[in-house]
Formats: sequence, structure tokens, C-alpha cells
Amino acid sequence: MNITYILFIPLIPLAVFLLLGIFNQQIKPAASGYIGVLGLSISAVLSYYTAYQYFFVLGKSNGIYQTFVEKTVWMNFTDTLHIDMGILIDPISVMMLIVVTTISLMVHIYSRGYMKGDDGYTKFFAFLSLFSFSMLGLVLATNLFQIYIFWELVGVSSFLLIGYYYTKTSAVAAAKKAFIVTRFADFGFLIGILIVGYYAGTFDFQTLNAVNPEGEGLLLHWGASSFMGLSVITWALLLIFMGGAGKSAMFPLHIWLPDAMEGPTPVSALIHAATMVVAGVYLVARLFPMYYFVENGFALNIVAYVGAFSSLFAAVIALTQTDIKRVLAFSTMSQIGYMMLALGVSSYKGEEGVGYMASMFHLFTHAMFKALLFLGAGSVIHAVHSNYLKDMGGLRKYMPITNITFLIAALAIAGVPPFAGFWSKDEILVAAFEKNQLLYFVGLFVAGLTAFYMFRLYFGIFWGKETKYEHTPHESPISMAFPLLFLAFMSIVAGFIPFSEFVTADKVGFVGHLNYTLAAVAVGTGLTGIILAWIFYKKENDLADKFANAFGIFYKWTYNKFYFDEIYMFVTKKIIFDRVSAPIAKFDKKYVDGTMEGIGNKTVILSEKIKGLQSGRLQDYAMFFVSGVVIIALVFIYLYTN
Repeated sequence: MNITYILFIPLIPLAVFLLLGIFNQQIKPAASGYIGVLGLSISAVLSYYTAYQYFFVLGKSNGIYQTFVEKTVWMNFTDTLHIDMGILIDPISVMMLIVVTTISLMVHIYSRGYMKGDDGYTKFFAFLSLFSFSMLGLVLATNLFQIYIFWELVGVSSFLLIGYYYTKTSAVAAAKKAFIVTRFADFGFLIGILIVGYYAGTFDFQTLNAVNPEGEGLLLHWGASSFMGLSVITWALLLIFMGGAGKSAMFPLHIWLPDAMEGPTPVSALIHAATMVVAGVYLVARLFPMYYFVENGFALNIVAYVGAFSSLFAAVIALTQTDIKRVLAFSTMSQIGYMMLALGVSSYKGEEGVGYMASMFHLFTHAMFKALLFLGAGSVIHAVHSNYLKDMGGLRKYMPITNITFLIAALAIAGVPPFAGFWSKDEILVAAFEKNQLLYFVGLFVAGLTAFYMFRLYFGIFWGKETKYEHTPHESPISMAFPLLFLAFMSIVAGFIPFSEFVTADKVGFVGHLNYTLAAVAVGTGLTGIILAWIFYKKENDLADKFANAFGIFYKWTYNKFYFDEIYMFVTKKIIFDRVSAPIAKFDKKYVDGTMEGIGNKTVILSEKIKGLQSGRLQDYAMFFVSGVVIIALVFIYLYTN
């Protein structure tokens, strides 16, 4: 397979970023929107062509899709350790190309209407293109160091887009928060990469994944090296997962995600729903054979439990939030936790097992309906100029397209058949049931909570109270409506893709199957959540207030996100700053700075006293010269006579 042309998929958005960034003042806003859309359209067409060639023209060889790599050495450290730059094509990288370019293209089209009239219109499209380049470079990476480079570029892009409204204090604070929190996670990721480089002598994904149930392959190079009861390779995997947990907003590194909603809504759809936040899932999937086979999958068990807890934790918080974008943000965290749980419960039974495939399948379907939910929320915000449920209600009369597309997305995420979320979520629950029934029941409970809070949102926006609006709401323009309709279509049909045929790991075969009993239980749970939301929120009543009062302190805790922001502020300010940093800063100012300033002050005083020696008057210099000669002569005479 000739994969050279695939280079253009990330390079075209990079070219658009440079063009719009350099000629920001010269390019008219309307033109910049068309340039951004055109660039992503070309990348999307190339991505779909790549998928067609890979899955349908080349097909499988001996039941497995081939892996194609084209790379060149970028940095050489030793004869064996080097950093390459290149392209890796396999089932999950091709799938991610489709996800990133599809969602990015829809967001570009949508933004032409949503951002119309904004002062930074051209700059916004430049930032979108930079993000698209960074994310596409990440999914095509051939090795750990290359993925880390683009990982950090994604972080920079996220910082720019979250803080796009830089005149708003809250947006600037949110951008800094996201950047700083993910930097802590990425520090662990970097240490994990360095451990891998030191012990394995390579960063290459293909070499790292050359492990099997007998422990052969790369494991032989790591020997018996261990630390605190775990092998070095396991510690490296846990540190790499730390980076993924930060980017995917897993507990306890989740605090940046809700605040990131300060960015424009199209940014939320692109970065914090469908692409950037799934980078952590993609990272674990990329190294899946290592996570699966090393030390009986210890690191993979950690992934499963962190994912399950994050999923439950976020779903509970989403029940009480009133900012519609923050509800969707916690929903994203919950669904990413679902994907991590699926990876963690993957089983090996010759050619059967569904965890790995289910995770990738849910990543794909979730990208479609969660992007639709965010863009639908943006359409609503665009109409009523508010993010809060209290300012909404009865909008189905004014916004029929947004209403029906949002409903489709809500049904999909609630797992109602035949919508896309049903198929992928069912695969996750089947995998959990087969491997760990505790995690299965957590996942099932989360499915019910998801259906409830999503229809709480739907009924609160489009039904509920008859709100009197200052300005009559209206449906969004075609540039915003078209992406809603396209993503609604994908949210219906994506579940019918025979995904297990297209995602096959090299070392573990995965074949999905529908368990009718478990599917019925899951659908029943989801429908129960929808019915409860119908009772509570379809018509205006006081049931929700009564239940909130009944739960008392627990409701207050969930509404305030269990005070994790306050806990982090207490730890960083009261403990780290006041008790550690402040005394060190005081010592630095008093003794280190004081010493250097003292030297400087003494130098100034001394210079003041001797500066008369350089008066600039010739007679003074002559006097000093003659006096010096006389003194030297007298010294020599004295020494000679004695």
C-alpha cells in the first residue's frame, strides 16, 4: 500500500493554519471560513479514500489486517535508540482518521454560522486547523515520542481554543487550568516514555507490542527489573496511562474539563467531546498488547477500575448541573470512562472477546452523537443567549431541526435501539459481564443515570415550562443545521457498521456478539431512566425540587462537584504554597536575593567613592601619573639602598 499521500491529511490543515495565521489581517473573515472548510474537506476525502483502500481493496491477510509503516530517523541517540517520524496505518489509526476529519469538518462548517460577526473569526479558524493538524499527527504516530510531540501540540491547541475569549477572566482561567492539570499528567507520561526508552531501547509501537501470552518478545529485554513489587514495564504502563487519564479527564485529573466549556461551543464539540478527550483511550489501545499481556494485565485492571469509577462519578455529578454544556462535559467524562472500562475488561479466548472492539466501537459512535449534542446545545445557546436550563423551555416550537436532532442524539447515548449507542454500549456491558460482574453492574447503573440526565436535559430545553423569551428564538441557519442533520444521520446508522470486522488486534482476535438477555436488561434500564425524566421534567412541577431537598447534603455535594476544585485549591495554596513554597520564597528573597543585592549595593557605594579617580581632567591624571612614578621610584631606591 502506497501511504505517502496520507502525509497530506495532516499537512493540509497545517498549511491552512499557517496561511490564516500569517495573513490574518489580509484575509477577509468570510474567505477564511471557506478556506478552513476546504482544507478539512480535502483531508476528510483523503481519509475516506484511505479507509476504502485499507478495508475493502487490501482487506485481511490470514484473517488479520496488515500494518503499514513509513518512517524516517529524526534523532539518533545510540545504535538502537532513535526517534522516528512517520506514518502508521492499521485499523484503529484509520478509524481515528475518519473520526477526526469527519467531526472537524462538521465543526468547521458549523462555525461559519456560529462565529459569524466575531472579531477573531479568521484567528478562530486558524486555531481549529492547528488542532486538526495536531490530532491527525497524533493518531498517525509510529512511536511513543512522536505521539508525545503531537500530544503536546494538541495541548497547546486546546489552550488557545479554550481561552479564545481572552477578554473574559473565566475563559483565561479555564485555559490555564486545562493546560496546567494536563501538564502534571503529561509529566508522568514523559517519565513512562523515558523508562521505556531506557529499558527497551526503542520507542517503536510495533516493537513494543511484540509480546505474547508466553512472555516472549520485548519482555526478555526488561528482565526481572522491578520496583515496589511491580515490574518496571508495569510502572511505565501506569505512568503512560497517567498521561492518557489527564487528557481524557479521568478521575482525579478531571477538574479541567467542566471549566473548558468557557470556549466557544464548536470547540467543545471538537475537542472535549469527540477527539482530544479520546486521545487517552487511543493511547491505551495503541499499546494494548503490552497492557494485556504484561504481568497478567495488572495495569489493564487499573485502567478498568479508574474508568468505571470515573464513569459513575461523572454521571452522578451530571444529574445536578444546570449549565447545559457542563452536563454534556460530565457526560463526556462518563462515556470516556466507559471506553476505558471496556479496554480494561477485554478477555482472551482464542478468537473471542469484545472489550477492545467495544471500546473502539463506542469511541466511534460516541464521537457522532456527542458532537451532535454539543452542536445542538450551541444552536440553543445561539438562539436564547444563555447556557442555563432556567432560561430555556418549550423550544421545540421554535427550533424543530435542533429539537429532532438533539432527541436522536439523546436516544443514541441512552442506548435505545436501533440508535448507534445501543450497539456499542451493549458490547461494553457484555465484555464487563464476562470478565468482572462488579464492573458490569457499575456500567449498567451508569447507563440508567445517563438516560435520566440526558432526557432531563432534553425535556428541560425543548419541553418543560413555557418560557417567555425577550427575543423570539429561531432555528439556526443552514451552515449550522447541516452538521446537525449529518451527525443525526450518523447517530442512527453508525451502529449498523459491522465494526468487529474492521477492528482486529494483531495479537488478540475480537468478534462482537449481541447477548439478547443483557441487551434487554440494558434497554430496560435506559428506558427506566427516560420514563423517570419524563415524569420529572416533561411538564413543569416541583418533583425535582422535592427530591433535591430529600437528598439534602448529598445533592449539595454533587451540585458542587464534590468540592474537588476547592480541595485542589486548598492543597495547592494552603499546603504547598503557604507551608512549602512561601517559606522557600521568603528564604530566597531574604538570603539569596539579599546576598546578591548586598553585593550590588556595596559595589555602588565603592564606585561612588572611587569615581573621582576618573574625573576627565588632564591635570588630575598628570598629577596621579607623576605621583605614581615618584612613589615607585622611592620604593626602588629604598629597596636598593637596603
